Amino acid sequence: MITVKPVSGRGDLRRFIAFPNRLFKDVPSYIPALNFDERNLLTDRNPSLEHCSRELYLAWRDGKVVGRVAAIINRTVNEHWNKKAVRFGWFDFVEDYDVFTALLDKVVEYGREHGMDEIEGPFGFTDMDKECWVIDNFDARQNISTLYNPEYYVRFIERAGYEIKCRWQQYSMPANQPVPDKVARLNKLIMEKYNLHLVKVKRRKDIYPHAYKFFEAINSSFKDLYDFVPMTEKEIEVYIKEYIPFVNLNFVQFVEDENDNLVGFGLSIPDLNAAYKKANGKLFPFGWYHILRAFRKFDTIDLLLNGVLPEWQKRGVHSIYYSDMNEAAIRYDVHTAYTNPQIIGNEAVKIWETQYHTTPLMQRAVFGKKL
Repeated sequence: MITVKPVSGRGDLRRFIAFPNRLFKDVPSYIPALNFDERNLLTDRNPSLEHCSRELYLAWRDGKVVGRVAAIINRTVNEHWNKKAVRFGWFDFVEDYDVFTALLDKVVEYGREHGMDEIEGPFGFTDMDKECWVIDNFDARQNISTLYNPEYYVRFIERAGYEIKCRWQQYSMPANQPVPDKVARLNKLIMEKYNLHLVKVKRRKDIYPHAYKFFEAINSSFKDLYDFVPMTEKEIEVYIKEYIPFVNLNFVQFVEDENDNLVGFGLSIPDLNAAYKKANGKLFPFGWYHILRAFRKFDTIDLLLNGVLPEWQKRGVHSIYYSDMNEAAIRYDVHTAYTNPQIIGNEAVKIWETQYHTTPLMQRAVFGKKL
């Protein structure tokens, strides 16, 4: 018999966080999240809870946890996009359709109790949290900021009558491929025409004055993307603390105009996958050592975040910071880059497909249906 109960107390929260680590312990492409980060997201420490509500559930059978899910209502998203949606996130379960439906039924119940009329996911509280399931190439390489899921997740959600609401594409590419001459010439012309310049950050403390402009730029450049809403000041402060320490300064690209206003950006981090797997969710006693070592010695990068302000889009700004990142990879002997999920059809995807040698890695999707 399957029983689904709300998470209650620290013990249940530990079980909730640890469940996927146990479920996928033998899966090479699964990357455990840090327990510390998960606790910050799932408890009242998360500033997103000022405009979100949530309930966490565990599925039990024969005294063992067999699944977990978070039911989330983001009021700001619903108001901005004029809808009444409950989200499912942190959704993991054994390969058993009855477990899957028991958990999802709880999310539906939570949504109806709060006046929602549709369900969608997987999502986190904001777009900076992990979201969207892989729908092809399930064994492909993940990174520390993406969700892992096996094939049966998609099979079960489709069996339950859910439809794809939005698709994302990820790529791999040779990071040290030569910048095409045509692209280099075009970038120079664009920078001269619009009086643009690249910012070179040499000390970590120097990145922080740019960091707030960076997240403000994300709010502007992502505003029309599926289900995105601007981050609050408190959320931005949390993300600055979370991401900036992991950024390699050689792979920070800020493009500014003649008045030093940020118009485009690219941030990459070293490949931390192996270090996170060794840490297995724990910074102590040795997790911090593995992560620090990977941060200092790497030959692969993850293209974490990039974007261009709406008024500067379709002017070639994406190409400027991609080329600079490309040149940095050649200088520091980085041979491979992996992108984060990009909504299919946006300008960044078009540039990768037309100007650089890229290999499609996997597609991802979020699913939904009416309640």
